[in-house]
Amino acid sequence: MRSPGAIRTAALLACGCFLSACASGPTVAQPHASTAIAAGPATPPAALDFASLVASRRAWVVDISTLRVGRDENSQDIELEIAPERDFADRLAWPLPTSARISQIRDLASGLIIGSDGLILTSAHVVANIDEAQVQLDDGRRFTAKVVGVDKRTDVGLLKIDAHALPVAVIGDSASLAAGDWVAAISSPFGFHGSVTAGVVSAVERVMGGAGEIPFIQTDVAINPGSSGSPLLNSRGEVVGINSLIYSGSGGYMGLSFAVPINLAMQVAQQLRAHGMVRRAYLGAEFQEVTPALAQSFGLPATTGALVVRVEKGSPADASGLAQGDAVLEFDGKPLAHVIDLPQQIAQRKPGSRMQLEVWRNGKSRLLQVSLAAQPGTPETSLTSAAPEWNDGLGLSLGDLSPAQRLQLRIDSGLIVREADGIARSEGIRGGDVIVALNTVKLHRLEDFRQGLSQQPAGGMVALLVLRDRRLAYLAVRMPASRGRP
Repeated sequence: MRSPGAIRTAALLACGCFLSACASGPTVAQPHASTAIAAGPATPPAALDFASLVASRRAWVVDISTLRVGRDENSQDIELEIAPERDFADRLAWPLPTSARISQIRDLASGLIIGSDGLILTSAHVVANIDEAQVQLDDGRRFTAKVVGVDKRTDVGLLKIDAHALPVAVIGDSASLAAGDWVAAISSPFGFHGSVTAGVVSAVERVMGGAGEIPFIQTDVAINPGSSGSPLLNSRGEVVGINSLIYSGSGGYMGLSFAVPINLAMQVAQQLRAHGMVRRAYLGAEFQEVTPALAQSFGLPATTGALVVRVEKGSPADASGLAQGDAVLEFDGKPLAHVIDLPQQIAQRKPGSRMQLEVWRNGKSRLLQVSLAAQPGTPETSLTSAAPEWNDGLGLSLGDLSPAQRLQLRIDSGLIVREADGIARSEGIRGGDVIVALNTVKLHRLEDFRQGLSQQPAGGMVALLVLRDRRLAYLAVRMPASRGRP
């Protein structure tokens, strides 16, 4: 196994890793089409059947565009002056040192519809710590999405859009995959919507250092930025994985891609939907594979099991007497063929459950009783609600700033501009700006903006205090002569 530094997590599969926005696209499809694989070691499924199968699956796949807003890290304290004689556009366009800019990172990825009510499965790295997520279907409809939850350990994320009667993906069995099976992906690499790539399974249950304990499906299906979260389909058109990683020295596809098995992804998705997080059992030990050389060093009877390399103090493993250098041979009477089997077995248990470990220590085997605890730490979730819709007549779509963002921007009030259209865009406001105040009234919540606008006369002027690149400037905007009730 090569150095984990060569593994580019699916951040390489999102356009933001290049700090550039990619165009998004759409997706819509349904049922079961079956495809036969022609005989021969290097012969793909029958071309006509395979094309029909792919066409019928496109409706399941969506394009996801995300926005992360915040000032770059390590910014310096710089006192900047605003020249009153300059106009709005000039004052907000002066160049600043890179370290002082407010970053707007737009990423593009893919997702899979798993619920007719708008549930979308994708990769956790795509939707973790974002300020906004937009989903576009194959029929061109766009929705603002809410992040239901993310699980970074398995790189599984769950989104929800306000839609109904959507086509739902047919879920297959990832445990039935074997090396040599034909597979395909439908995604939007670099923003090219609905792109299809195909290949074979190179290996199953591939575990890589630096990428957690996921038993990845390794394929040679071409995956590139924008493909993260896309489905991996078997030759029957069933979803068997969620594309997550590439192994690259250049940032682009080099023949190795990795998908989270759909069996695991769906288990995680169920917990995210129910709890917003994954409730895991916790042992508190780390393991490595037993090699022939290690087996000889520890006097083990075979090269199976899991070798203990660390035991956390005060953990259930510590309380049971498990020690560094032990080799776990059996789990509740079941032999451990590979090291990955142990964390997978633990993950299937509930906190508080008990188990028995057979370990090898100093040339002898012994039994240890373990009571699993709940996984410590804070939930790995990021909750982003869809911005409330209202007709303000200005063409602004706004969202609340988090306390952390206000701290980053060094302001005590403000609303983030998600989209600017109509009058607002004509006057120079754009996505990523922050509206700090309406006239002299500071805006702490969306409701403040609603109430402030409701008090403005139709056709009158309103002044918006706008922050961009750490510069503040008032912008006068004329209210429409008639508008909907704010």
